[in-house]
Parts: sequence; structure tokens; C-alpha cells
Amino acid sequence: MASVTLQNFTQALEEAFKNTFINYMNSWRTNTTIEDEKLQDSLDAENLNYVILYLMVMIGIFSFIIVAILVSTVKSKRREHSKDPYHQYIVDDWGEKIKSQVLLQDDLKATIHENAGAKSKGSPSLSSSVGETATA
Repeated sequence: MASVTLQNFTQALEEAFKNTFINYMNSWRTNTTIEDEKLQDSLDAENLNYVILYLMVMIGIFSFIIVAILVSTVKSKRREHSKDPYHQYIVDDWGEKIKSQVLLQDDLKATIHENAGAKSKGSPSLSSSVGETATA
């Protein structure tokens, strides 16, 4: 019998707290000024359903642009590491190539090439003038 009265007391206490809370919330919601009621009426009259749709479309467009930029950046970075000739041209070790060219230039010997055909056309001969001065 004691458990039945305790159970009834628990239910009665629960009902009392629930009713008190509901009454407090209802009185808090209705305890507004005339200006607040006018503002709430104007907000209720406005249709804000399309605002959410507009925001979703704008966020979608922005996301599409950001994803496109990221994909193009990743794609271009991947191309930089490929075997394309332009990238290989840039990547080459130019310092090593210049060193090898300098070494090859050191091996070259200076030579003088004479144009024998130009001598016979009436230009003074270097050897004849040298010979004449030597005999004189």
C-alpha cells in the first residue's frame, strides 16, 4: 500500500511540475508589449521560405567555384611532376652542363684558316712582303 501512495505521489509531483512549467512558458510567451506583438505579426506575415532556398543556392555556387579552383590547382601540380618536355627543360641541371661545356672549350686549340683563293686576286701576299724585307 505504501508503494501505491508513493507511486501516486511521484505522478502527482510530476504533473505539478509539468503544469507549472507549461503555465510559466505560456505566460512568458504572452507577456509581451504591443510593439513586440506588432513585430511578431509582421514577421509572421512575411514569407521567409525562399530565404533558405536562396542561401542554399548561393552556398552551392560558392562551393562549386572553390572545388573547381582546388581541382585545377591539384591538376596543374600533378602536371608539373610529369615527363613533359618543358618541365624537363627547366629541371635539368644547368650548372653541370655549363661545367662540361667549359671543360670542352679548354680542350680546343686555336687554329688560323687561310683563304688561298683571296690571295690570288691581287691582294698583297704576306709571305712575299716578309721575304722582301728579309732580303733587303
